[in-house]
Amino acid sequence: MRNVLRLLVHASLAVALPAAARAEMPMRGHGGPVRALAVTPDGDRALTGSFDQSAILWSLADGTAQRILRFHEGAVNAVAWLPDGGMLTGAEDGRVALWHAGPEPERVLTRHAGPVTGIAVAPDGRTVASSAWDGTARVTPLDGGPAQVREHGGNVNAVAFLPDGRLVTGGYDATVRIWPEAGEPRAVQLPTPVNALVVAPDGEIAAAGADGSVRLLAPDGGVRAEVAVGPRPVVALALSPKGTQLAAATVGGAVAVIDREAARVRLTLVGPGLPVWSLAFRGDDELVTGGGDRLVRRWDLATGEPIGPLAMPRPADGLAAFAGDRGAEVFRACEACHTLTPDGGNRAGPTLHGVFGRRIGTAPGYAYSPAFRQLDIVWNADTIARLFEIGPARFTPGTKMPEQTVQEAEDRAALVRFLETATR
Repeated sequence: MRNVLRLLVHASLAVALPAAARAEMPMRGHGGPVRALAVTPDGDRALTGSFDQSAILWSLADGTAQRILRFHEGAVNAVAWLPDGGMLTGAEDGRVALWHAGPEPERVLTRHAGPVTGIAVAPDGRTVASSAWDGTARVTPLDGGPAQVREHGGNVNAVAFLPDGRLVTGGYDATVRIWPEAGEPRAVQLPTPVNALVVAPDGEIAAAGADGSVRLLAPDGGVRAEVAVGPRPVVALALSPKGTQLAAATVGGAVAVIDREAARVRLTLVGPGLPVWSLAFRGDDELVTGGGDRLVRRWDLATGEPIGPLAMPRPADGLAAFAGDRGAEVFRACEACHTLTPDGGNRAGPTLHGVFGRRIGTAPGYAYSPAFRQLDIVWNADTIARLFEIGPARFTPGTKMPEQTVQEAEDRAALVRFLETATR
């Protein structure tokens, strides 16, 4: 129902506003941060993935949502376009799904044992690579053949193809690995975990780091240059169609536009201060970004200014009424994925409204994993405190919840007291 209402809102805007005005408005439709974004080569459409477990197909010509794709049981972390117009979505549930015209995926291309973090399409369009937190990258033929599994080790955060079809992976182990057709990869050790990768038409590799820098590597792994973007981690990269520009997004909300040949920042786009999780070029003169405020924005790269208003205002701070409450401050790490109020709905995680006394896996409308639904837990002060004492992976095996703990007993107690009040 929520998705239908969102589409109706977009339809009503289409009636109320001229097409040109609609195209210049930030695009609102997701119920959580916009984690992934891809634009078609002709610039007409965009595909976005979100923490709210959905993907949305947008018309960039008029700023309207054309389809909402719901299938995954977890945040949609990666999206991509195929040459024939097919769409790919990869999610926290470990699945990579292939979509065409129907309301459901045409098929699941591959299944990882951990959250999918990246998707890349081979230069010949015949295979798809996916990276995941199960320590692997998988190269899957679109004709239905078996996947080739590459054991990178640790969390693999990004994947790309070189022009000659060789695979490139980047991971939390601070390496970029360049894979031959057979045998061991060349591992390039960097000083920081790798969060994102793109490859230029000439084979140069750009790797984004948790230290706020973008490093430019030759196809053989040699580091040509390092571009400092800022003190905050770079979490997403995009390459312009001609390969002359890079865009690097940070959790601090700024986006650096980099002249690749000169290896310098030529422009900084400053948004409303919330994390920018995803971005893609629309031609060489426009950038599209998705962020923590759930909006999709367009930017003019000639001026560095947003196309249309910079902000529809930030979402209301649902915790403002609890200013000074230690438990509310601890909960801020959770609010991107969970709401507290009856009308908040589900995001990447289920709503917590009414959680006390509720059996695990029973929040209405949320797609729980099968393993989670089989657990025999009732949420109360003791079970919630235990969850954050030992971590979700141990207390709720099979969960899609990111691994996190609250170390201090006083903070756990404050969080429980806050939730008892805020979720009634």
